[in-house]
Amino acid sequence: MSPRLVNVGFGNSVVSRRVVAIVSPNAAPVKRMRDEAREEKRLIDATQGRRTRSVIITDSNHLILSAVQAETIAQRFGVELTVPEKDLDI
Repeated sequence: MSPRLVNVGFGNSVVSRRVVAIVSPNAAPVKRMRDEAREEKRLIDATQGRRTRSVIITDSNHLILSAVQAETIAQRFGVELTVPEKDLDI
């Protein structure tokens, strides 16, 4: 069985079974992870110079920066995102 590639923007793809998480880049812990990955040469920038909108974490502990929203990438993986009812303002 060949690996399934998922487009993360601008012609860049990742192997779906290697992805552990897709997160927003705005949280302080994610920013620290990004800085550490850059220092340790584990950071892959797939933004093509655009603003980072999501960070993809792989099983090899590499971080991939993408200019595509995390929700959009999750949809490309076929994952349905749900929001717990307690988080909804009803």
